[in-house]
Parts: sequence; structure tokens; C-alpha cells
Amino acid sequence: MDINTKSLMKNAFRVTKHKGITAIRIRVPGGHLNVKYLDILKEIADKYGNGTLHITTRQGFEIPGIDMKHIPEVNELIQPIIEGLNINQSEEKEGYPAAGTRNISSCIGNRVCPFANYDTTSFAKRIENAVFPNHYHVKIALTGCPNDCIKARMHDFGIIGMTEPQYDSYKCVSCGACVKNCQKRATGALRMENFKVVRDHEKCIGCGECVNKCPTRAWARSDKKYYKLVIMGRTGKKNPRIAEDFIKWVDEDSIIRIIKNTYDYVDKYIDKEAPNGKEHVGYIVDRTGYQIFKEYALKDVNLPPLAEVKNHIYWK
Repeated sequence: MDINTKSLMKNAFRVTKHKGITAIRIRVPGGHLNVKYLDILKEIADKYGNGTLHITTRQGFEIPGIDMKHIPEVNELIQPIIEGLNINQSEEKEGYPAAGTRNISSCIGNRVCPFANYDTTSFAKRIENAVFPNHYHVKIALTGCPNDCIKARMHDFGIIGMTEPQYDSYKCVSCGACVKNCQKRATGALRMENFKVVRDHEKCIGCGECVNKCPTRAWARSDKKYYKLVIMGRTGKKNPRIAEDFIKWVDEDSIIRIIKNTYDYVDKYIDKEAPNGKEHVGYIVDRTGYQIFKEYALKDVNLPPLAEVKNHIYWK
């Protein structure tokens, strides 16, 4: 059977160790899926695969054991999932049109978790709509608070939820619970002065711990959503590293613009001789330098007044 492996991979099918056998990758932006789609995955696994399903580290699925001759039938079967999750497609609707940008993963967010500062799934789907399809190798993850349950600092772009806590001194009974909690669980950004709480903005990481701890609701989350954007974390064979802070107190629109600008940057500077046309974006930043990346990333971006951009980043 004559197979174009590049087309196969761009259609989100994997080249496996078994000749003529592939595995389909299922995107689940934000890791949130209606259970009705599990019936479709089961049908594919039973009818065309080997009866198993692999849950990936990026919150998607892989169905292994599929004969390559059945790719058209599998693509037809997954169409309701693609449409139900509002994933962009080509007009031909022959499965996924790309596999470069990995599934955008997120923690469960504030739909469930009391620590999360925003709806991670909704933001993940918004990013998905903005950047997919794309063939460049980019990893994006979202977490609702600095606890970072999704390990956002291991990705090219890690989006960490923040809030600018709002303090109502009239509701405060000077119990000190928020101050003690901030000292033990956060950064010690709060202190008592004249029986009222004072917040040090420079120390505050916007975690929202004070909001959760206050018994009288003197603290509240800000109406505006803020984030910390960390960049260029990675695993891999050489120089694995943790992402470093790029911008604090940044907004959603700016993050999406920055990520889209990064694709233009990759298009300009990617190593054309890289294996399979792939080069980790972090290695491109290493080669060109942070300042060139920053220039591209911030083009036409209108950051909020509160935003703090790092002048220099030195990855460890």
C-alpha cells in the first residue's frame, strides 16, 4: 500500500512500529468532552482498531491498531466529534487538517475548582479556534491558579490564572486569616496595619488564596481576568527546562495575539532543514535570542496598564 506519511501525520494519524497500521489522534481542547462522544470512540476502537483507547498526556485520545486502508471510514466516523467541539476544518471535512499544534490542555478550572481564577476550558477553546489548524510544533497549556496542576511551565506557552484581589475594609473583622494564609501558602504579600490588611502589589502573585480564606468576604476576585504568561518550557532529549515568566497581569486578547504572532515568528526563523519540518519553538528562541522573539510576539499587542513584561529572560 502506497502511503504518504507526511500527509498521514498532518491528518492526525500516527506512523506506528507496525507496517500498515496507524493510530488516530483525537483533539479535546481544554480536556472537556461530552460523554456521548465516547460511544463514537468505542465504535472506532472496536470496529477498526484493536479494541483499546489510549489517554494521552495532553488530554486527548489515541485509538491504535487501525489499518491504514480504513482511514477514510475513521475520518467519517469522527466528524461529529470535530463538529461538536467546534474544531476548524477544511471544506472537504476529511478528518483533522493538521496535527502540528498539539491539543491545548487545561486543568478543570473554575467550573469545578474553588482555587481556579477563570474558566480554563472556555479559554482553551478560544485559543484552539484562533490557532488551529497549524502544522508548527507548539504546545499550550492553561491552569486556573499558581498551583499549576496542568504543569503549564513544561510548555511553550503556559497560561496561569491570576486575580487582582479586591479588598473591602468595611467587611474586614481583622481576624488575620488571610495574612496567615498568604504567609504559609503564598508569598507573604499581605500584612496588618492598624487592624486592616495591606497588600503588597509587587509580592502578590494573584493566586486568590485570600479570597478563599476570608470568612466575611472582605476579599473578592477582580471582575477583570488576568494571567501570567510563561514561555518556552520543554522536555525532550537536550536541554529540558522550566518555562520562565514573560508577562504578568496580561489579558486574554493579548495572549491570543502573542501566540498568533509567534506563528509568524516561527515561519520566519524555523530551521528549514529540521527533521520532518519540525523544530521546537524554544530552540528557535535560543537561536535568535529573546529580544527578536519579543519584538515579534508583542507586535500590535495592546497590553493592559497593569501588565509587566520581562526585559530579559535567562532560562536555567
